[in-house]
Parts: sequence; structure tokens; C-alpha cells
Amino acid sequence: MIYLSHFEFPDIEWEYSFVMSQKRTCYDTFYPFYVLSKNRLSMLDFEPVTVLYGGNGSGKTTALNVIAEKLELPRDTLYNRSNFFGDYTEECLYELKAPIPPDSRIITSDDVFDFMLGLRAINEGIDKKREDLFEEYLGAKYSHFQFKSMADYEQLKKVNYARSNSQSKFVRKNLMDNVREHSNGESAFLYFSDKIKENGLYLLDEPENSLSPKRQQELLRFLEDSARFFGCQFIIATHSPFLLSMKGAKIYDMDENPVDVKKWTELENVREYYEFFKSREKEFEG
Repeated sequence: MIYLSHFEFPDIEWEYSFVMSQKRTCYDTFYPFYVLSKNRLSMLDFEPVTVLYGGNGSGKTTALNVIAEKLELPRDTLYNRSNFFGDYTEECLYELKAPIPPDSRIITSDDVFDFMLGLRAINEGIDKKREDLFEEYLGAKYSHFQFKSMADYEQLKKVNYARSNSQSKFVRKNLMDNVREHSNGESAFLYFSDKIKENGLYLLDEPENSLSPKRQQELLRFLEDSARFFGCQFIIATHSPFLLSMKGAKIYDMDENPVDVKKWTELENVREYYEFFKSREKEFEG
């Protein structure tokens, strides 16, 4: 499915004129000015899956942030939005092939990290509560409690429950289930599977972060199926060989000047992986 057909960025002449028109000279940065134009990127045409490939500083994350800002896509975490981001995105143009669905969003690696940190904070709180309940169980089980009035009724129930049940059962009854049921990679994958619904435009910024090679391949299959069967369109910034191999993906090499469309097997870091393992092929035999 294609919702966003193409997106146009300001050309370098307009950027230069705008910057020179600013009377104040105390700004630390004019970001995102001059980031995408340095490799003469003026327009992106999109397929159901479009990949922006490039090294650090190539502008792939900037392109996603600009598109998300222009389309007013929701996001979970803040990003590097300078004083001039609005001026830049106001000059951008785009064309839709279909209305953008309400579940559409941008998902960044910061979103995933914050999600995992949130789980960790919950777990730490649960662990502290569990320790307190261990002590409470021992105190209740071996106390010399005497029931004196109805004000002691709740404590009486707790003492009786502790004396008639094991420590683990006492803790389970008084503590919610621990959410630490998954590794970091599993939690990250669950974040994507929860946020990505049917029929949506999704911008993914380096989704491979926090994912093992095995999990990256699971994400690859999930994204391929979502694009093929469930009406999703993806624009992905990545340098993961697994995600770059996505079937039918249109790949822009952001390191090229000008930015060019390439096959995934032609990309520099994919070729580096290939040459590395090819030269050691015999070590994998036998």
C-alpha cells in the first residue's frame, strides 16, 4: 500500500537565501538546513517499503524527522528540533496517493530505549516490593499476634494466610506479576508489534538497535508481511543487512552524491560483510 507518494525538500539555493536573510547571527545551528542538500537530495519517491541507507551524518534520520514533522505524525520521544525546523518543513512539499491512516506514526530507537527503561523501572519497583513482602511473610508467620478488636481483622487475615501457605504463594498473592518476562530484544520486538497496526504509514529510525541478528530477521518478516498483507507502508532508516534485504524495498543510498537508488547487494557495508565472510568461508566448513 502507498499512502505517501513522494516528498520534496528545499533546494540549496533557497536554504542559502533563507539563512542569509536572518539578521541575528547568534544561533548555534540552522539544523536541518544544509544536511540533505549536501548530497543533492531534493525528492524521494516512495514504494510500499522504502529504505534510507547511509552512515552517521548521511541525513537519513533527518529526512525521517522532517517527513514526520511535515505530516504531523505522532511520536513518543522528543528529537533534535532546532529553532529553524518549522521554517524548513514549511517549505517542503508532498503528495499523497491515499489519506494517511490515524494509526500512522514515527518510531525511533529512542522510543524503544525509553520503553525498555520504563520496564526496568517497573521491575526494580517490583523487586523492592517483593523483598518487603518476604520480610512481611516471615514477620506474620512467626509473630505472636493476638486479635484484640475489629481494627486487627486485616492483620489477622494476613497472619492466618501466611501460616497456612508457602512464602512464594504469599508473595504472589500480594504482588502483581513481574513484567520481566522478556529479554531486551524481545521487549524491543514487542514494542514494534504493538505500535504497528494494520493500514498505516510508519517511519522507522534504525529499528535494528537492541535487536539481535535473529530478532532482526523476525522483524524483517513482520514488516514484509505487514506491507504485503496488512496495508502498511514503511519508510525505514537503517544500515542493517537483514532489513536492507527486504523484498521489493526501494533503497536510497544517502552516502552517494547525488543520492542514488541501489540494490541492497550494491551497498558498501553489505559488500563489506560479504567480503569478510567470503574470505573466511572455509572456516565455516567441516
